[in-house]
Amino acid sequence: MSRRVKRPLKARGDRPKGAPPYRGSQAERLHRPGAKPARFSAPRAAKPPPFIAEPEKIVAEPPPLPTKVQTVVVTADENNMRVDRFLEARFPGLSFSHIQRIVRKGELRVNGKRADSKDRLEEGQNVRIPPLKLDAPKVAGELSEAANKTLAALKDMILFEDADVMVLNKPAGLAVQGGSGITRNVDDMLEVMRDAKGQKPRLVHRLDKETAGCLLVAKTRFAATALTGSFRHRSARKIYWAMVAGVPKPKQGRISTYLAKEESEDDTIMRIAAHGDEGASHAVTYYAVVETSAQKLAWVSLKPVTGRTHQLRAHMAHIGHAIVGDPKYFNKENWELPGGLQKRLHLLARRIMIPHPRGGVIDVTAPLPPHMLQSWNLLGLEADRFDPIENAPEE
Repeated sequence: MSRRVKRPLKARGDRPKGAPPYRGSQAERLHRPGAKPARFSAPRAAKPPPFIAEPEKIVAEPPPLPTKVQTVVVTADENNMRVDRFLEARFPGLSFSHIQRIVRKGELRVNGKRADSKDRLEEGQNVRIPPLKLDAPKVAGELSEAANKTLAALKDMILFEDADVMVLNKPAGLAVQGGSGITRNVDDMLEVMRDAKGQKPRLVHRLDKETAGCLLVAKTRFAATALTGSFRHRSARKIYWAMVAGVPKPKQGRISTYLAKEESEDDTIMRIAAHGDEGASHAVTYYAVVETSAQKLAWVSLKPVTGRTHQLRAHMAHIGHAIVGDPKYFNKENWELPGGLQKRLHLLARRIMIPHPRGGVIDVTAPLPPHMLQSWNLLGLEADRFDPIENAPEE
């Protein structure tokens, strides 16, 4: 496990004094109306120094991509991984488009059968992998005017960067990867950042198109392998901010459900499922109310333990406090958006903390996107208040 980062956000307002640390017995309390609130906050710790990577170690690059057909066996750590995520984890140098191409052509097979990129793998299955290759490197200096604009846009998003890692401040409305009806996405934009060896920065995790905030990108194959492993083993810590309808009671708690994908011709959502349902995965989220506005809206801080699709959005809707502006999960009847607030998803990937591949810890915070900042200002919320989710459990 990574070292816990205990750098609270700047304290202001009516933060309770002497709040005791979160106790293990309360960590298991599920959300139920009327229950006594759990306490996540702890006394302020000394502010740690900014991240400084340890001296670079000599680390072997991952093995080259296979040039011949090979068959690999799904390990216990890879159980229930999607086919495309499995390929990205095994071969970080692959582009999203290349993965989709070999799957679409049926060149990748699971136990001898064609597979879809969204299919889930099971431990012990045999996966036939065709010869793979990196996209050809671009010649230095050949970027077009459009590519230079893309490069400038990416550089404007950078919150943190070193030789191995970038953290981007992804704007709301920009997709992370391509798909039906998507013409612009971060993965394609990263093509303009290929280095002299042809290595393209690689996505390490994803955010929904309408979610703004911290997006982690690996600049080398070595970093991609290390960071992907940190996510798989839950060494990464993520904190989200959201505006929700109503005020959750208790004001701090734990949401634990199973989620399963429900697809229709027009849409795909995650539904609350029962243990044992086909495709159901366990999902755990801690939440804490930071501040309220006339009991009609609440600013909540969210800490997902697991990383399921739409987890935070589905969980907040499940407890009756859907995220404001959510087109998929906001289902409160006769609810009107307060005047001046934009009807856009109010969800921000506020902070990410993850072990750096070469030592130390990456700890990056994203600012409120324009539409959320407007809402905070209209409601008189102070974005630099103490965040009570800081010391919520990690399980």
